[in-house]
Amino acid sequence: MTKPSLPDLLHAAVSAVGGTERPGQVAMAEAVAEAIDDNTHRLIQAGTGTGKSLGYLVPALAHGERVVVATATLALQRQLVERDLPRTVDALHPQLRRRPQFAMLKGRSNYLCLHRLHEGAPQDEEEGLFDQFEAAAPTSKLGQDLLRLRDWADETETGDRDDLTPGVSDKAWSQISVSSRECLGATKCAYGAECFAEAARERAKLADVVVTNHALLAIDAIEGAPVLPQHEVLIVDEAHELVSRVTGVATGELTPGQVNRSVKRAAKLVDEKTADSLQTASESFERVMELALPGRLEEVPEDLGYALAALRDAARNVISAMGATRDKSVQDEDAVRKQALAAVESVHAVAERILLGSEYDVVWYERHDRFGATLRVAPLSVSGLLREKLFEDRSVVLTSATLKLGGDFNGVAASLGLSAEGVEGEDAPVWKGLDVGSPFDYPRQGILYVAKHLATPGREGTRGDMMDELAELIEAAGGRTLGLFSSMRGAKAAAEELRGRLDNPILLQGEETLGELIKAFAADPKTCLFGTLSLWQGVDVPGPSCQLVIMDRIPFPRPDDPLMSARQKSVEQHGGNGFMAVAATHAALLMAQGAGRLVRASGDRGVVAVLDPRLATARYGSFLRATLPDFWYTTDRNQVRRSLAAIDAAAQADGK
Repeated sequence: MTKPSLPDLLHAAVSAVGGTERPGQVAMAEAVAEAIDDNTHRLIQAGTGTGKSLGYLVPALAHGERVVVATATLALQRQLVERDLPRTVDALHPQLRRRPQFAMLKGRSNYLCLHRLHEGAPQDEEEGLFDQFEAAAPTSKLGQDLLRLRDWADETETGDRDDLTPGVSDKAWSQISVSSRECLGATKCAYGAECFAEAARERAKLADVVVTNHALLAIDAIEGAPVLPQHEVLIVDEAHELVSRVTGVATGELTPGQVNRSVKRAAKLVDEKTADSLQTASESFERVMELALPGRLEEVPEDLGYALAALRDAARNVISAMGATRDKSVQDEDAVRKQALAAVESVHAVAERILLGSEYDVVWYERHDRFGATLRVAPLSVSGLLREKLFEDRSVVLTSATLKLGGDFNGVAASLGLSAEGVEGEDAPVWKGLDVGSPFDYPRQGILYVAKHLATPGREGTRGDMMDELAELIEAAGGRTLGLFSSMRGAKAAAEELRGRLDNPILLQGEETLGELIKAFAADPKTCLFGTLSLWQGVDVPGPSCQLVIMDRIPFPRPDDPLMSARQKSVEQHGGNGFMAVAATHAALLMAQGAGRLVRASGDRGVVAVLDPRLATARYGSFLRATLPDFWYTTDRNQVRRSLAAIDAAAQADGK
């Protein structure tokens, strides 16, 4: 039998999902197939509306080897597993003469733990386990969540938190889930045979396509113990998020509360002298942290060094002692021991890492009004880790709507540990970049307006001229506005000010769940939605409800961000332009994602308004503009108001 052609397979899949075949999608599918066949790597930029999920799924399924697809957002994971994969597999089955299997795999703490559910959760103040269902008042929100979880446990087939609707609080979920470090292991656990996390792993081992998230991909790479099944092809969707997700997984932290909990959990499992030494070290650490001021620690101060050394040594002694003692008076001792061991090992690992003082790590203090001080350590760069762990022994395809920054792929490639395109080095993986464009006609569908007449935003204080501009633009648009702010304080200030000036309803992130806010925003064209970072990337509202996207300022990282400023300084020390490589790249990615909220369908029209004159006047402005969709560009405030009024009138005439 002749092998079915890729165009035929793609056509069948696109028809099955009710989509439209697009030239960019065909070009993408061909590039993915070529990368898989040649065992090479691709960076593919595919604009909104290209249909990139099918652009990589069809060639991957046709190839027949196991594929891992890693995404950043839950929404895309759900779309792949619940919509795209079932329909695509059905469509391709007659031509492939086989039915590829697919499965979702997440970290262990995403699955309900039957042992924790039935035997109870460790309690810090008491030895043994307590029944969390008895402890929580049935009338409290926590109690109601736990009762609902107990009922859900009897009916769920997956135990996956994301399959529970409506969801529950993190506090409730933590009562019935465990991390991989706390898990007893299937062979030691009385519920091992029924374990949801183990069942998910077994399904993944049998699947042709495994859908996971960036965090689990990072854990698989960093921790050395494979979590994902062996695979020949890795596809990273939403790849612009990968570096920050991997950085998050590779970041360690210590807080006095966390250290204190580890002391309480270990105290009943070791002798008094060993427990007391950890308690004393914990108290010393807490005293140091009370005086901690936010900011980077270029060197570990002497008092902190002493406290961390005492913590590290005491934690190591506790870990050794735990292996040698047994206390049968402790209820379900194995589970209590495993939880205590995980807590103390985490303290030991972070304290030791900071004391090692690696030049490749950044250490800093953070302060929070409610939670006090936190000590953090993160890698200066994850590019070496990604180059070594991501691109070996498999073909890798990275795709997103925003991978070209300032006109080329090299900025994103460098953050992934890759050389410039076409440059071959001894240990540098070879890759090719491809921009398949977008099906949208950006110059006709959208306007990029820069408010060049406004004052340059400062670090502090309200911007009266910006508030006036914001109000005028929203009035001209008749509402229909998504306001993207670089800080939550800025979003709140704008919402409070404009609620007093405009008749339009203004929704503010944090006042309701994100899902509810987006639903309300989409339902009423007169409504505006203001918010910060997650809105820059997480809003998909096609149609007339979103015809004006406003950015209050270029979203550079804060100058006092310890990790970003350390990365910037490192680039400069190596002869590069730290501002462009770190701050401008960070801003460009966010602005491209934010501008991408405007045009989500072929009939969408509107304006992206940037209320920061630096986009028009600064030298780096052209780099940032080259990263944005190719909208018609203007700095004429009267022109943009007329355009918004015309777009609003057209939408009203259509009854929207």
